[in-house]
Amino acid sequence: MSESTIRWESDADGVVVLTLDDPASSANTMDDAYVTSMGATIDRLEAEKDSIRGVVLTSAKKTFFAGGNLGSLIQATPETRDQVLAQVTLVKSQLRRLETLGIPVAAAINGAALGGGLEIALACHHRVVLDDPKAKLGFPEVTLGLLPGGGGIVRSVRLLGLTTALLELLLRGQQLHPSKAMELGLVHELAGDRDELVAKARAWVLANPDAAQPWDTKGCKVPGGTPSTPSLASTLPAFPANLTKQLKGAPYPAPYAILSAAVESLQVDVDTAFTVEGRYFVDLVTGQVSTNMIQALWFDLNAINGGASRPAGPERYAAAKVGVLGAGMMGAGIAHAFAEVGVEVVLKDVSTEAAQKGKAHVEGLVGKQVSRGRMTPESADAFLARITPTGDAADLAGCDVVVEAVFEDQALKHRVLGEAEANALPDALLASNTSTLPITGLAEGVQRPADVVGMHFFSPVDKMPLVELIVGEQTSDAALARAYDVVRQIGKTPIVVRDSRGFFTSRVFGTMVLEGASLLAEGVAPMSIERAALQAGFPAGPLTLIDEVTLTLPLKIRDEAAKAGATEDHPGVAVLRALVEQGRTGKSAGKGFFDWQPEKRVWPGLAELFPTSDAVPFADAQERLLFVMAVETARCVVEKVLNSVEDANIGSIMGIGFPPLYGGVLQYIDQYPGGVAGFVARADELADAYGERFRPPAILLERAVPAGSLRVAVAS
Repeated sequence: MSESTIRWESDADGVVVLTLDDPASSANTMDDAYVTSMGATIDRLEAEKDSIRGVVLTSAKKTFFAGGNLGSLIQATPETRDQVLAQVTLVKSQLRRLETLGIPVAAAINGAALGGGLEIALACHHRVVLDDPKAKLGFPEVTLGLLPGGGGIVRSVRLLGLTTALLELLLRGQQLHPSKAMELGLVHELAGDRDELVAKARAWVLANPDAAQPWDTKGCKVPGGTPSTPSLASTLPAFPANLTKQLKGAPYPAPYAILSAAVESLQVDVDTAFTVEGRYFVDLVTGQVSTNMIQALWFDLNAINGGASRPAGPERYAAAKVGVLGAGMMGAGIAHAFAEVGVEVVLKDVSTEAAQKGKAHVEGLVGKQVSRGRMTPESADAFLARITPTGDAADLAGCDVVVEAVFEDQALKHRVLGEAEANALPDALLASNTSTLPITGLAEGVQRPADVVGMHFFSPVDKMPLVELIVGEQTSDAALARAYDVVRQIGKTPIVVRDSRGFFTSRVFGTMVLEGASLLAEGVAPMSIERAALQAGFPAGPLTLIDEVTLTLPLKIRDEAAKAGATEDHPGVAVLRALVEQGRTGKSAGKGFFDWQPEKRVWPGLAELFPTSDAVPFADAQERLLFVMAVETARCVVEKVLNSVEDANIGSIMGIGFPPLYGGVLQYIDQYPGGVAGFVARADELADAYGERFRPPAILLERAVPAGSLRVAVAS
């Protein structure tokens, strides 16, 4: 088997070490080569088992096993259902044969075992894992619209119990560190290094010749019982309702399929349970939601993080010393992000005292890490020592990157950037965290406009994974490449957009929240608007979001756009003005669409200002929030603000809360029933009923044919 992905080595004691090592890839995955190799390996084990005392399964890669082959899974369709079911059934049958060989099998888990990797490990009787922070274990399938289809549900619920498996492993896709996995009962031993790892696994198989899985042992009971156990049966009815509450009503099929497969699998024998699990898996993998989520959150995301939007010429770059201008919550968050990866940071504000307040915010974030056991006090002290608060621009000396995060005022930004340019290194990258002001205009305040780039972080910086890089008219490829590399250096995902007012994320986000205000003016009840958004998959409703960003910000953006010559206005603007005139400016003031004190509730006065009616169907309200963002994004493509589908999809999901179940804002158009043509027809209906802002632009009309694809159009 020269092309086998599994190496076979046996020793004098009769222990066979099987090493997963795909010669064609840097990681092991459940592709066709693996299935063929595992089938041949199981055949040999069965043929030679009388001379084998035990089996140790490990890996030669940095990770133990990377899981299913997403390139194959994303191609699954309802028409290929039978082939997909046959393949997943074969994978499961191989692992079932492995665990029922009649000889002990131990997994020596040397790195991450996620998805299919953990399923392979669970098919072993004993699991030893390398005690390394990078060696995470879990089932992240739900985050891609799938469920563990290789026996992961069946084995985990029998091993851990239904409630623990669902809450700690399956429904949220947690990735567990080795110590947590051992505490949970997912693994049995920890090892300090690779040699100890294999040695412990080998010692265990020699000491346990009669090993068998708990579910294959007579009289074995599932922890917590089965659905027929009275104590568990009494709590089961609450699971679907709690799941709906957790998902806020969003139509994600995977969590419900996981819950159903888990409950049903405990009501039948283990082999029938594998069949139940397989059918639910195939339902998901041939559905549109998993296709959308795999495309966006795996392929599109990996393309961006791999440098798809980075200029190819310039060499890779890493910042050594960063100056952050403005020590408010945003500036402090940016300082935290750089200090976290070992970069020296100068945090500058109008005075040292003001800068120290920003550092205090970082101290609070670090303190939480220490209190949760995720950082030692010594590491925390070293972390904080990397941040120097100051009110003196001269302290920016030696900075190779400067990021300004002051108020959205062009004159102020000109002043602080010019000051930084005069004190930092002569070729320092000059970045602005502006969310709306054109970068080309900001670059007019410095001597080196080619080194100016927009670097738009999202709040809170420590939690939000996206950074929007904005290319001004004079921004050089070298500056963009450095900015791209710096964002990757701090572990965030950079999307690249061209300069315009509002860029991509702020511009498209603004259309969604203003649409929510328009719905209010048209008679839709406030909580119906919020529910429409939540049940469409948005993380929060538009009225809540406007309150959180303040009602004055969208108005200021609109006023600035009007000064720059924009004539089109959104009907939602009048709603915001009406509330601001009554002093209701948002959450920070304690009152906007909602009264926020003592607890959040709809302001009763809204009913007087905007009486409710049933003029807008609930389904229309949902689609208006989605369509207005999609149509505006298509306009961004036409205007060359966006140059890639990947930037649009990932930017919309990670930056402005577009529902991941649709795969991002442009994927939403492609996957709409009827494709682009179906989307165009529906957009025209909405435009006729509710306004020209829904009218599809030319690029959509050009692709409105049965085989049309916006992804193909943008790429070409």
